[in-house]
Amino acid sequence: MYERNKVSFWSRQFWFQQGQVLAAAIAFYTCLPVPLSWTLEFRGIARMAPLVGLLVGGVLGLLDTGLQLLGMPLLTGSAAIVVAGVAMTGGLHLDGVMDTADGLAVSDPQRRLQAMSDSVTGAFGVMAAICVVLLKVAALADLENDRWLALMAALGWGRWGQLVAIVRYPYLKSTGKGAIHRGSIRSPLELLPGLILLLALSIGQILLAPDRWLVAAGMALGGIAIAILTGAGLNHKLGGHTGDTYGAVVEWTEALLLCLLTALEP
Repeated sequence: MYERNKVSFWSRQFWFQQGQVLAAAIAFYTCLPVPLSWTLEFRGIARMAPLVGLLVGGVLGLLDTGLQLLGMPLLTGSAAIVVAGVAMTGGLHLDGVMDTADGLAVSDPQRRLQAMSDSVTGAFGVMAAICVVLLKVAALADLENDRWLALMAALGWGRWGQLVAIVRYPYLKSTGKGAIHRGSIRSPLELLPGLILLLALSIGQILLAPDRWLVAAGMALGGIAIAILTGAGLNHKLGGHTGDTYGAVVEWTEALLLCLLTALEP
């Protein structure tokens, strides 16, 4: 009896701690309200990022369904969903896209991090943000079926790609928002829970519509490939990652995966 109670106690402690980490991840990665009375545990929040992506994607999917029921045209609704996504995340990841683009535009590799830290957004940063937003809006407008699943997949794989970059590559700064991730996430095993969740999403797509198996395969294989290659490409250019490049991985993976799903649409 003592041993059983002990196991039960540690099980409750474990899930309570995971709840604290998830609440902190929601507070960190989104603008969604978290009760002030909740205890937040920010160490290890990056492992919750794929789940947060699925949650945000699910909320956007519900909003998209509501707009369709109201008769909103697909293009206008797609633009509204992309804007809502930026609002829900506070532009956190889109800001990373802009800062990363400004850094990569600098020809001298030694000055790239300095350019990325500059609070003034340059022309390349603006152009990169416009490209990401346009790709997302255009891709969503061309997706007519199971848009909520596509949104969940894109946002989930984007954040899984961030987790890959955290685990796989060195962090280039001693401080910054991204430093908390690198200090608490080290093992490749941290990738498995998010990977399983996202693969389950593709299985759900097959169960809902067996004729859309190619789209489901694209969600899984395309999501993995784009997420990994985006992080690898930025690492090749910079020799590591920062909080800004984590955001860039998220946004570019989302945009490119949505474009891929559009190409696979029956």
